[in-house]
Amino acid sequence: MRYLVIIEKSVTGYAAYSPDLEGCVATGASIDEVEATMREAVEFHIDTLKESGMEVPRPHAYVTYVEVAA
Repeated sequence: MRYLVIIEKSVTGYAAYSPDLEGCVATGASIDEVEATMREAVEFHIDTLKESGMEVPRPHAYVTYVEVAA
């Protein structure tokens, strides 16, 4: 499955989360690091849900941009 991941700059590097997977977060010193760490976090999150007999959420979030005069 393909999940939306939001990456934001933080004071110490980068932070990431997925709006489709509540509580699934990761951090990293660089964008490459946080992407890799988040991929591992998503896999771990899904494995944990399956092992607990819980339903794995289907991806539902999407992204779009709006342009406005600034």
